[in-house]
Amino acid sequence: MKKNSSIIGISLIVTSIILGAFAAHGLEKLVSPEKLLSFETGVKYQMYGGLALLLVAFNDDKFVKSPTWFYRLLLTGVLLFSGSIYLLSLQEVLDMKLKLLGPITPIGGLFMICAWISLLLSVLSTAKKS
Repeated sequence: MKKNSSIIGISLIVTSIILGAFAAHGLEKLVSPEKLLSFETGVKYQMYGGLALLLVAFNDDKFVKSPTWFYRLLLTGVLLFSGSIYLLSLQEVLDMKLKLLGPITPIGGLFMICAWISLLLSVLSTAKKS
């Protein structure tokens, strides 16, 4: 098991729970329903990313080739995707113009897709060795 990846995965999960509670109990009074829904999407993908990091870290020893790129790409993707969504959802509350972050969200999504492709390649190379 990769200790750092486990710690990062758990940290993403914990902060997604905190941010989800914030969205459910405080943010609904501050932003539009559309912004709240967008914020909740960021929370969901952060939770999925944290769970995936944790699951792969717990099974790291089963791969012939370490899924290091999976960890890196997924974490970067989650930070870009969810982080940009959080900031875009809160830009009115923060009184900041953050429209330039709009293109960052799909880039984060692309990183997450690449992470899963890299994990697929790791699994396929592991299957060949079995």
